[in-house]
Amino acid sequence: MNAISFLIAAALGLIVMWALDFFSPSKLKKPKEPFPEMWRIILNDSVGFYHGLNDSDKDHFEYKVHFFLLNVRVTGIQINITQKDKILLAASAVIPIFHFKNWWYTNLNEVLVYEDSFNDQFETKGPGRNILGMVGGDYLQGKMAISIRTLHHGFRNEQDKNNTAVHEMAHLIDYMDGSIDGIPHVLIGKEFVIPWIDLMDKEIQRIREGKSDIRPYGGTSRTEFFAVASEYFFERPKLFEKKHPELYQLMCEIFDQKMAKRNLGWKRNRIRKNAPCPCDSKKTFRACCGHEHF
Repeated sequence: MNAISFLIAAALGLIVMWALDFFSPSKLKKPKEPFPEMWRIILNDSVGFYHGLNDSDKDHFEYKVHFFLLNVRVTGIQINITQKDKILLAASAVIPIFHFKNWWYTNLNEVLVYEDSFNDQFETKGPGRNILGMVGGDYLQGKMAISIRTLHHGFRNEQDKNNTAVHEMAHLIDYMDGSIDGIPHVLIGKEFVIPWIDLMDKEIQRIREGKSDIRPYGGTSRTEFFAVASEYFFERPKLFEKKHPELYQLMCEIFDQKMAKRNLGWKRNRIRKNAPCPCDSKKTFRACCGHEHF
């Protein structure tokens, strides 16, 4: 090894050591303050997954949401970001990894939020603006880009098997092993890899032949299949189990969640603007925690 090669190898080694150190659990911020009541109201009103949990699991979900927001910056690109936007992003990150106690997204430190769709140069005006969410690439190392419109749509309509934020989080999980290939090695046991690939390929073919109810974008590659199937799994688990029982069982193994047993349906409990604020401030909801909604 010549001197230049040695220096390059040493530099790469230092970068890897820095990355491991930077993302180690001891470097991450942990919640110390109580979970804000207004955040809880947003989750209860907007996130079906959260609403279907028991009280203990809700506490766990809230902790993970709080943890995510302490360690991942949310940046609006020429738009203002509300607390609700941040909560929905955090919820989309927590949903796929809810049952993994010590999980953190080591490949995500910032989310860039655009008003609407953008192109591959991240331009919001001009041609080719058909991208609603994206991760990976040189520009997005450690980042995710998403349209605020599609973020809200994903939680407003939880029956269409479409949630772009969860889709992009699935890509990040897939990317944890160094490659986005539709095989999330960090979650899937070795004994399930070959059956997963076999089922993926068969269903991709069915999508391409128009014989599957999984949306066509999932048929473009294994990478997109995993992300699209994850949306379906978390939004319509009972239907997914009925239509795709083998896929459903494998995704239960991957995410360690039996989603079909969850009750995701609920009646939204909206608080009237002049009702007492749930935080016990003795003010009206409009004058206190709910001010940004009115």
